Amino acid sequence: MDGLSGVQVTRRGVLGAVAAVTGAGALAACGSSSDSSGASGSGSAGTTAITVGVIPIVDVAPIYLGVKQGYFKAEGLEVKLQTAQGGAAIVPAVVSGQYQFGFSNSVSLILASSKGLKLKAVAEGVSTTGVSGKDFGAVVVKSGSSITNAKDLEGKKIGVNTLNNINTTTINKAVRDAGGDPSTIKYTELGFPDIVSAVKKGDIDAGQVVEPFLTTAESQGMTQVVSNYVATDPNLTVAMYFTSQQYAQQHADIVAKFTTAMNKSLEYANSNGDAVRDILSTYTDIDKAVLAKITLPKWPTEINDDSISLLADLAVTDKLITSKPDLSTLLPS
Repeated sequence: MDGLSGVQVTRRGVLGAVAAVTGAGALAACGSSSDSSGASGSGSAGTTAITVGVIPIVDVAPIYLGVKQGYFKAEGLEVKLQTAQGGAAIVPAVVSGQYQFGFSNSVSLILASSKGLKLKAVAEGVSTTGVSGKDFGAVVVKSGSSITNAKDLEGKKIGVNTLNNINTTTINKAVRDAGGDPSTIKYTELGFPDIVSAVKKGDIDAGQVVEPFLTTAESQGMTQVVSNYVATDPNLTVAMYFTSQQYAQQHADIVAKFTTAMNKSLEYANSNGDAVRDILSTYTDIDKAVLAKITLPKWPTEINDDSISLLADLAVTDKLITSKPDLSTLLPS
């Protein structure tokens, strides 16, 4: 879906992606420079060419910075960043070998694993700041709303960018922990910019948004009700970089190099907020005034395994999956 000022922002569910794996047309639409065998190509000057599927959002700033800083080149990798709408395109492209690596939210990867897709997380993607009211994602309401806390979301109509995924799961937990009944919530799927507009008009009672839409909402007088990622786990790993298990087994050396370069990129982004804001202007159309105010997430180098386990448990609680998958096959050893 299209985001604010042309930014495409989504965290699509993976249920459609499972079917797309067997659809040649869907995979062809993803596009890639590598063949379907999963083999990496030969880059310039003896480097290995890899394609990484990313979503053009704040979360992936580190990999753009890493390419610019030369961290991947230093590992002998020539990176092509292929933008996609979300996991519905990235997951099947990685499984088929069209992309060697991809970026997706953690719940989508858990759901994919439960459907039998053999994926392997290789690096942390993005994490909550851990600070309530100062995170990169939150549930917002219009000024003067009677909704003032998570429990008040019970029975309300809430806008989310994707049904049955990380945002509904984390909101449900926040409401449940506050003593409310999340089963009474009426979720409506809308694009992030449409969520802001719908809250303002009163078409929905509340909406979950991420940056830069969170800053946009607040600039229009809306207020935060709950930081749903923080409320779920102050150390929540929201997304991860991943590959296929087949590629990880056949190209362990390249995976190791990618992880090394990615960790350097995460460290750099986490310590250089100004550089993050500068690089964002090269692959998004976020307004400069908004860009200066957005809350940046955290980019640690370690995946929080406990938080992934919690998300898997919540997926079972919310009946997104019938049983918890073996996370040892998904998470790094």
